[in-house]
Amino acid sequence: MELKLHSIEDISAVAQSIIEYADNHKIWVFEGEMGAGKTTLVKAICKHLDIIDETSSPTFSLVNVYVDDVGKEYYHFDFYRLNHEVEALDIGCDEYFYSGNHCFIEWGEKIPSLIPSRNLKISIKLSPDNTRIISLSKHD
Repeated sequence: MELKLHSIEDISAVAQSIIEYADNHKIWVFEGEMGAGKTTLVKAICKHLDIIDETSSPTFSLVNVYVDDVGKEYYHFDFYRLNHEVEALDIGCDEYFYSGNHCFIEWGEKIPSLIPSRNLKISIKLSPDNTRIISLSKHD
């Protein structure tokens, strides 16, 4: 599936489309260059999921835990700063990934062998006219 984000005003509709497409996939891997809009898209998705916590990039903490309006936890990862996959294991990423809760993963390409095979890939590409092309693919 492919979505186009022409401006920030469209992000809410795009976030809702991603949620609907994801169905029961809980591991969401966001791919894209620095500045492509991965964290901004995660924030919009969190808003649609009724997450009450402030959402931000977990660049320095590696993982942020958010809670929705009924107390369900969501995990947001940013593995940009990792040098080795073992660093992700050190924070217990496998426990988060197999918790049954949603996991939003930025820079998953830094830990390819640790990402569960059942996931939703969300690839963001910036086109020359500043439109973001968002490609969605489910993996089982």
